Amino acid sequence: MHDYKSLFESVRRSSRRLGLLEEDLRKKTLESLIKITLENIPAILSANLLDLQKMDKEDPKYDRLLLTESRIKGIVEEIRQVISLPSPLHKILEKRTLENGLELEKITVPLGVIGIIYEARPNVTFDVFCLALKSGNGLILKGGSDADSSNRAIMEVIHQALEENGIPKEAFQLLPADRSATQALLEAVEYVDIIIPRGSQGLIDFVRKNSKVPVIETGAGIVHTYFDETADLEKGKAIILNAKTRRPSVCNSLDCLIIHQSRLDDLPGLLLPLLEKGVIVFADKQAFAHLPSHPLIELAKEEHFGTEFLSLKMSIKTVSSFEEALDHIEKYSSKHSEAIISENQKNIEQFLNVVDAAAVYANASTAFTDGNQFGLGAEIGISTQKLHARGPMALQELTSYKWVVRGNGQIR
Repeated sequence: MHDYKSLFESVRRSSRRLGLLEEDLRKKTLESLIKITLENIPAILSANLLDLQKMDKEDPKYDRLLLTESRIKGIVEEIRQVISLPSPLHKILEKRTLENGLELEKITVPLGVIGIIYEARPNVTFDVFCLALKSGNGLILKGGSDADSSNRAIMEVIHQALEENGIPKEAFQLLPADRSATQALLEAVEYVDIIIPRGSQGLIDFVRKNSKVPVIETGAGIVHTYFDETADLEKGKAIILNAKTRRPSVCNSLDCLIIHQSRLDDLPGLLLPLLEKGVIVFADKQAFAHLPSHPLIELAKEEHFGTEFLSLKMSIKTVSSFEEALDHIEKYSSKHSEAIISENQKNIEQFLNVVDAAAVYANASTAFTDGNQFGLGAEIGISTQKLHARGPMALQELTSYKWVVRGNGQIR
């Protein structure tokens, strides 16, 4: 039986002074992590292979679990970007002197201790550590059993970098992969300030329902792109292909193409590049009637709308108006990323203003919803809620603020 209470106390105690570390020391530690990671690529890949051997290659999570040398080098580039970013700490957000002489400052501070519950995504272990260290937060990670060997190999590298630089490794811990650890973390009210789930809608719902600690929801993306009556066909082909096939297993990939009925004759041309990539298409009756017979094209059922496929699958919804497209998005969206392809400026502006999502796009692929792509460095997740943070959560979103009041004997 694990003594989670002692572990949580240790993280809390060790993390107390992380916000006071010199920025140069944080940078030096992340530079050490880069060096040690590159030296340990074979060991990390060996551990990852142990996890991969236990998972069916057809499972949508397989691609998220997979580490390669090039992916690890990509992670290293993200760490370099985090190093180059300005510190989010001790920024003065507001400053004033009251009539009674009290001097007020509103300054950024770490959230405290962050708990992350995530599935088969070993890259998250690197990402959240870098962001937590840079923003002065302690970290308790609860990875899934699918990625446990990978996560442990990565944490070993992280702890080595911390020890080399005299930062207590106790402030950054990976829990065992069993369910008792999840329950303990969800109930760790005295020790953990916020919990962020990274994974499927099922995981997010479970955490929200069972956590006694405040939760920031991230992850699940049911993503639509609306191809309206004025859309440019060549732009549309490129955008839709990229949004669906760049990495189908990630949360910003396209799930449903909405098309105006006046453009159904262009649908075969739009879909051809997708079919060549092996995308299975679930088309509604109107769209299906305009498509040639093809083994990858099926008639859509209700269950194909409002589904996050996380694979080479996509649905098509035909609409007769802009308002009908908005209604479909409103009904099925998870408020992650939504896009319009249009040459009608009025439609574009209305779409961008009205659609309720963390990121809205005009004439661009939703694949850009990513902290690194937005110039924020690595991300801790894409928040789909409205309290505290929304969209890619990076350094600034891992801080809160406090009021500092300086006086000279004032009493009220």
